[in-house]
Amino acid sequence: MYYLCPLCTAPMGLIGRSWVCPQQHQFDIAKEGYVNLLPVQKKNSKDPGDNKEMMVARREFLNAGYYQALSDRVNQLAVEYAGAATRLLDIGCGEGYYSHRLFEVFEQRHVCRLQGIDISKSAIRFAAKRYPQLHFCVASAYEMPIASESIELALRIYAPSKREELQRIMAKEGILITVAPGPRHHFALKQKIYANPRLHPESEAVIDGFDCLHHERLTYQLELTDSQHIAHFLAMTPYAWKFTAEQKANFMSQGLSCELDFQIEVHRIRDKS
Repeated sequence: MYYLCPLCTAPMGLIGRSWVCPQQHQFDIAKEGYVNLLPVQKKNSKDPGDNKEMMVARREFLNAGYYQALSDRVNQLAVEYAGAATRLLDIGCGEGYYSHRLFEVFEQRHVCRLQGIDISKSAIRFAAKRYPQLHFCVASAYEMPIASESIELALRIYAPSKREELQRIMAKEGILITVAPGPRHHFALKQKIYANPRLHPESEAVIDGFDCLHHERLTYQLELTDSQHIAHFLAMTPYAWKFTAEQKANFMSQGLSCELDFQIEVHRIRDKS
C-alpha cells in the first residue's frame, strides 16, 4: 500500500514516520496514526468537512447502534459481491464507524487492508486513534491520493465524489457500493420545517464506467426517546439549524420518530481494455 503525492501525483514511500515522494515532498504521520494529504492550497476553507461538534454527535449516535442495520446490510452485500477483496477503501469515511465494521467482517475471512479518506481532519483524527489497525488520511474524494487500479472494494456512504476518480482507482472487476438517501429519508423532520416538503430524488442506479449489479431500498422507522441521542441525531442532520429552540425542547421531552430510507447500490467497474 502506498499513497500518491497530492502535489505531484508520484507514488510515495514510507520513510520512518513520513510519506515521501521522489520530489522530496514530505507528509508526516500524526501521533494518532493518520497522514494529512490535503495541502493548504487545495482547501476551500480553513477547516473543511464536518467540524468537531458534528463529528462527535455523529460518532455518539452511530455508536448507539441506530444505523447498524445499514452497516450490516452493506457488509452482507460486500461479502456477496466482493468477498475475496483484500484492498478496501472507504470514501468519506468520517469517524470510521462503517470502515471498522466492514474491516472486521473481511478480516475474519482473510488478510486485508482498509484505507479510509475524509476531508474532515477532526473525523480522521478520531478514526485513526480509535481504529489503529486501519489506515486513514485527510484527503479530498475529488482528488484521491490513491494509486490507480488499486482498489478491489470501495464503499461510499453519502460522500460526494468525482466519477473519473472512481473509475481511476478501481482495480479490474472492482466493486463499488454506494449509499444515498432514499425518497422518504427523514421525511418527518422535513414536514416540521417546510410547508411543502419534497422527497429525495430516486436514484437511477447509473454511474458512468460502471455496471449496476444490484440496487435496493432499506427502510425502517427510527424511534428515539433518549434526550441525549435525540440531541446527537439532530446535530448530525442537515436540518439541525432549521429547528427553533422550542422545537428541539419538544423533541427532547416527547421523543422523535422519523423514517430512515437508504438507497443501496452495488456497481462493478467495466473492463477498461
